[in-house]
Amino acid sequence: MVTFPNCKINLGLNVLQKREDGYHDIETVFFPIPLYDVLEIIPSADNQTQLSTSGIDAGEYDENLCLKAYHLLKKDFPQLPAIKMHLHKTIPVGAGLGGGSSDAAFTLSLLNKKYNLAISLQQLFVYALQLGSDCPYFLLNKSALASGRGEVLREIILSLSKYKILLINPGIHINTREIFKEIKPGTPAKRISEIIQQPLSTWKDELTNDFEKIVFHKHEEIKEIKERMYRQGAVYAAMTGTGSTVFGIFNEIDETNISIKKEYFYKWMKL
Repeated sequence: MVTFPNCKINLGLNVLQKREDGYHDIETVFFPIPLYDVLEIIPSADNQTQLSTSGIDAGEYDENLCLKAYHLLKKDFPQLPAIKMHLHKTIPVGAGLGGGSSDAAFTLSLLNKKYNLAISLQQLFVYALQLGSDCPYFLLNKSALASGRGEVLREIILSLSKYKILLINPGIHINTREIFKEIKPGTPAKRISEIIQQPLSTWKDELTNDFEKIVFHKHEEIKEIKERMYRQGAVYAAMTGTGSTVFGIFNEIDETNISIKKEYFYKWMKL
């Protein structure tokens, strides 16, 4: 069986407070976008569970969240047979797009369906949260206001169908855990849940990502990507998650010509 894990962007990201469990309470809007990895799962002929990858470098084998998702289910469902997984990576890694989390969530769903495990959506959420704070989101995979660690989700109606989006990733890997160590939590003057209901033209001045200041200080070229998008007419531009991907939302009818370095990953898409 084959499935196509997509990624997301963050529309605003506020870090509200550090929790006693070491995590942070956040507020953000997760918005799904049509950039996909490809995941295939087939039975193993030699009774050994293995993962192969292609495309963009998927990182350390033992840290792959698809494998971790399989072994997490295997503990509770010993009847789960050995499998072969192949993951073709298109979504940049360490880029604030949630690609790894999406791969994990889609692995859980695919295993549940393929092997008739009859796991409820609520229980899949519990498994997903053990793999990452934003993993549960990809089981919902619709526009959602996220709070708590990112796992408390409230679906919202948000259409950007009149716009096109440009993703640019400069190939800089951002370590989420390290960036969180530098953040200074606080309550914003206006909450994202209110701003997101306003006209998109107002987002530029009010919808912010708390991590931009830290990441832009460390990596000037990421800041320059955002500034270049605005110079070329973006209605709204921001870094997604903890970076390093920047996205710009442009009017669909406008012609846009942005110079992009050949070593950067970029993609135009219709929302």
